[in-house]
Amino acid sequence: MIVSQRQRLTRMVQGLVPALFSLLGWDFLIVFCYKVLHWSWVGSNHVPLGSFGTVVGIIVGFRNASAYGRWWEARTLWGAIVNRSRTLARQVMTTMSPELAATPAEQAEVAALQRDLVLHQVAYVHALRQQLRGIDPVPTVAHLVPREDPAAMAREKNLALTLQTRMSAMLVAARRRGWLDEWQWQAIEQSMASLMDSQGGAERIKSTPMPKQFDFFPRLFAQIYCLFLPIGMVVDMGWYTPLGSTLVGFMFLALERIGRVLEDPFENRINDVSMTAIATTIEINLRQLLGDVELPPPAQPVDGILW
Repeated sequence: MIVSQRQRLTRMVQGLVPALFSLLGWDFLIVFCYKVLHWSWVGSNHVPLGSFGTVVGIIVGFRNASAYGRWWEARTLWGAIVNRSRTLARQVMTTMSPELAATPAEQAEVAALQRDLVLHQVAYVHALRQQLRGIDPVPTVAHLVPREDPAAMAREKNLALTLQTRMSAMLVAARRRGWLDEWQWQAIEQSMASLMDSQGGAERIKSTPMPKQFDFFPRLFAQIYCLFLPIGMVVDMGWYTPLGSTLVGFMFLALERIGRVLEDPFENRINDVSMTAIATTIEINLRQLLGDVELPPPAQPVDGILW
């Protein structure tokens, strides 16, 4: 996600340069034909550029609103993962406890289990963000769950789900040993179920692309409009046509591109949801609950981009 207040022009027009040069070349061609070759038929001030522009703007705006809705839903889901991860860790640390007459060995077992559960939750969020980006999650989470076999984790198709299943098994074992009562166990289980809901929502966005019509037609209409711009401007603007036409065309092409870069928020691109920063924040919060002092530093923007 771009967070820099001072954007670089090269970054903002990234991907638009070929289209802009093509548009500029088309503008000069129309002007050359009209002014030098005197082909008056290539220009007309009767082209309804205002009406065409309004319609194209509405279509592109509708598509961009839908794309931003997907991006914002993705960010909302990760915000819910932050809150539910904190809730789960708090519940584990405060409600799980042995009986009053427990031996020091059993108390140590409970403390070790609490730590294991919280670290599994940290591993879960890192595994989920790597999965959504299509990156192997094992190298990122192996050090957090040393008891898990890396080779076995690498064979998992959904490592985040596997880690949650491991946590459920630990909680069931704790319930059987009397370290959680029925109400406490149900509360923790509800937190884990809510995490699964958020993961399912993120996976739905990842696996369900925007309909092809939303991608094809706005781009097609914007390109057609850009082709008509110099035809409708050359009669009045003459040699200045490329200046006005390219500027207006750039606006429409840039707006169309905004929708394309926002519609897939988990593709490991500069406009995506900053899952690395969010997962790192979760890790810092949860490991602080464990009393750890050697914590990872908060994620910082790299060249104006927060990953």
